[in-house]
Amino acid sequence: MYRFLLTPRWWGINVFVLLAIPFCIFMGSWQLSRFEDRVDNHRGAEEQAASSQQEKARPLDALLPVTKATSGKQATTSGRYEEQLLVPDRDLDGAPGHYVLTLLHTDDGRVLPVVRGWLPGEPDPAGAPAPPAGEVTVTGALQASETPGSHGVSTRSGLPEGQIAAISAASLVNLVPHDVYEAWITLNEGDSGMRAVPAVAAGGTGLDLKAFQNLGYTAEWFAFVGFVVFMWFRLLRREVELARDAELGLVPEDLREREPEPDEKRSSPSGV
Repeated sequence: MYRFLLTPRWWGINVFVLLAIPFCIFMGSWQLSRFEDRVDNHRGAEEQAASSQQEKARPLDALLPVTKATSGKQATTSGRYEEQLLVPDRDLDGAPGHYVLTLLHTDDGRVLPVVRGWLPGEPDPAGAPAPPAGEVTVTGALQASETPGSHGVSTRSGLPEGQIAAISAASLVNLVPHDVYEAWITLNEGDSGMRAVPAVAAGGTGLDLKAFQNLGYTAEWFAFVGFVVFMWFRLLRREVELARDAELGLVPEDLREREPEPDEKRSSPSGV
């Protein structure tokens, strides 16, 4: 009854199943490991952010360029506050508001964006506290330049004068006639009564959409394993039933040879 398993057709089916199952298991395990790596990176980034606040601040230039290892580290530098901008569409603890971004002209001639704090409501230049005058020393968490669309960064364009969507050198290059650091600092304590903006994890270390895509792909690959096994047993059962019916002389209707119609018999050479 199972001699059909030795036919070339079933050899091909069996080889496909034997290759497909371990391949799907391997791909599912790989996607699961990718998700676990992202979880570990996220946990490590959170632990680093918490521990970095307890570390002694280091000179800004010693921490550049910003990497996963230096993001969130305490940095310090000196200069004079000058231009001030507002960054709209920034929520804090679920409340809508905006950042107050002030450009610090450092002693080496470059400009460092400094987020002095967060204010609720719509951006209003008149409601933003003026920066301290004269030489100041700032200390806060080092952050990498932002990319629109990530970490809640707005992708809006055509903002009013005095506003900017993303905190980055690329966004500031046309607003400031000086070299701008590919980094920014968020103060540990909000200036002039504003709320401090917490540091965010470095790019690629959070539980973002890609992480959950890896988890979804894991489920899909393991589902493929079940589908392959199900289809193999279904085909096997069908072949067994056909073999049993053939032994009993029961041939399914769709496998019977079509009897010729009477007209066809008369027109055939044998019917002449």
